[in-house]
Amino acid sequence: MSTVFLILSVLYAWMAWNLYRPAYDHPRLSILSFAFGLPTGELGLHVIFWQAMTVAFFLLIGAVSGFFGALGFLLCAASWGAIAFYYFESTAAQKEVISGLEEGLGEGFQTQINEALRQQFAEEPDRALIRHPFQHRDPNVELIRNVHFGDFGQRLDIRRPRTSEPNAQMPVLLHIHGGAWTYGKKDDGQGIPLMNHMAKRGWICISSAYRLSPSGTFPDHIVDCKQAIVWIKEGIQSYGGNPDFIIVTGGSAGGHLSSLLALSDGHKAFQPGFEEKDTAVQGAVPFYGIYDFTDEENHFPHDGMAKILEDSIFKMDLIGNEQVFKEASPRFHISEKAPPFMIIQGTHDSLVPVESSRSFSKMLREKSTHKVAYVELKGAQHAFDVFPSLRSEYVKFGVEKFLAWTYSQYLKSV
Repeated sequence: MSTVFLILSVLYAWMAWNLYRPAYDHPRLSILSFAFGLPTGELGLHVIFWQAMTVAFFLLIGAVSGFFGALGFLLCAASWGAIAFYYFESTAAQKEVISGLEEGLGEGFQTQINEALRQQFAEEPDRALIRHPFQHRDPNVELIRNVHFGDFGQRLDIRRPRTSEPNAQMPVLLHIHGGAWTYGKKDDGQGIPLMNHMAKRGWICISSAYRLSPSGTFPDHIVDCKQAIVWIKEGIQSYGGNPDFIIVTGGSAGGHLSSLLALSDGHKAFQPGFEEKDTAVQGAVPFYGIYDFTDEENHFPHDGMAKILEDSIFKMDLIGNEQVFKEASPRFHISEKAPPFMIIQGTHDSLVPVESSRSFSKMLREKSTHKVAYVELKGAQHAFDVFPSLRSEYVKFGVEKFLAWTYSQYLKSV
């Protein structure tokens, strides 16, 4: 049993090492690095607790003995120190978010926010939420499930303040889930901490489903997202929402789709049968999105993403079909008409290279006449915001500030 304990201790040590040195260069290893790195990093204290319980079990049965036992215990102790350090270092996100917003919106951006909205801002993480990261319901938020929309059996969920008035004209936040365009669902947990938070701030928040690959083939995914926008503009007033002010957000595949949606208003290929419908939004907050399917600047270190796109999403090779892949890439839809953006990316994302988001935000700033904020989070892994953590709480507060700033600009214009 001492050997088994040592093997487990080596695994714990690798989990800690992986936080600081994730794998980028191999498709399967990068996925493995992500799968372990996300919970270890964002749920660090929970991970330490359960690992300690496992070690306590081995101690009770006498398996921590001799050289192997001592070595294993030292590895565990070192890994716990490394995980705890990484976890508490994530508080740097508070400064990183504000710095990114000030660079993109201007140093005095907070003074441009409506006073009533500023008074609602929170600065300290919700410790109770962090302690219970899988608690997705909030007693102050009303949840309306499975509202039908579109032409393909799509459904969406609506979150709004439980005390909201039917004619409140609340601003709208649309969340598009991730999952490599092949899995995931509107209520799988991604985005729920942000939506619950914003619902309590007087926003009406929507999470919508879209057709998934391999049964769905692009542009099915973006067509469904566009149909969600059409439904919002035509039907959200009856739920208390303002159809004239919509911000779209999402992570990973949802980051790609939310960006593409924000940049492609009126693009006929994405609106078959409803080409003349208005699908414009007033802003976008993509998290760790994929912005160039052609990888024109060679940011991806392996062909894992290209294989997913070719085999499952488009069902065609990139070579010879470059224009199809370009049309699906937000990068190639950037124009001076792009709405305000807040782009969020972690430096230790093992699935989406940080250089890709840097390049996308730079191009947006060069071409768009609207503000673009880019927030880069040191050490953050892909999908870091799925769990309530110190980092994701500070990012959530930053997103709220961006939403409030954007909404304040809208209120001044009406």
